[in-house]
Amino acid sequence: MGKPKYKRIVLKISGEAFQSQKGYGIDLDSISSVAEQLQDVYKLSVEIAVVIGGGNIFRGEVASSKGMDRATADYMGMLATVINGLALQDVLERKGVPTRVQSAITMRALAEPYIRRRAVRHLDKGRIVIFVCGTGNPYFTTDTTAALRAMEIGAEAILKGTKVDGVYDSDPLKNKNAKKFKQLNYIDVLNKKLKVMDATAVTLCMEKKLPIIVFDLFKKGNIKKAVLGDSIGTIVKN
Repeated sequence: MGKPKYKRIVLKISGEAFQSQKGYGIDLDSISSVAEQLQDVYKLSVEIAVVIGGGNIFRGEVASSKGMDRATADYMGMLATVINGLALQDVLERKGVPTRVQSAITMRALAEPYIRRRAVRHLDKGRIVIFVCGTGNPYFTTDTTAALRAMEIGAEAILKGTKVDGVYDSDPLKNKNAKKFKQLNYIDVLNKKLKVMDATAVTLCMEKKLPIIVFDLFKKGNIKKAVLGDSIGTIVKN
């Protein structure tokens, strides 16, 4: 089976990963597929935290571009992440994987408040921690949340699951000649404005030398391969 390269990770999942074929809402089959992969990694005794987006339900940036107040739109987007987080928790718990949902915005009836020491304690006890509501502040993306939480809990890597198998110099879904990068450094990502994570998140990772692994989330077994250190997707590091 191999020995995990990383003992503690943050998995960043966009809301679009859970998007139904209608273009919005939740596809439970997609959530179940991700949960099965997480269950396999959990069995390796890897400590897992998940940062989840809410773009399948509501995108604050899109709403603000149509005239909605940006802060209001972002808060609505944060609430969407709670729906996704609770859905993932439900599927994982039904598979026998213990989880906790922690929210950056207090909502005691649904989730624990985010407390760094409590989150670390849950990880130490073998529970998957799902972080929702981003940082709790408008204007900050869930990419930035992933970088911030990874540093706070002492994660060894950020795994970013996407719809494509790595980072390309252009959109591979639109350009069949797009070039894939196997490895990048942080400066290249920033200078070339590659869509790995937003600039704030990449800069935070660069300062702490935290590797970012970008891979195809929908190919079964890829999360485990990334944790084991197999060469998949694109890795961003010094």
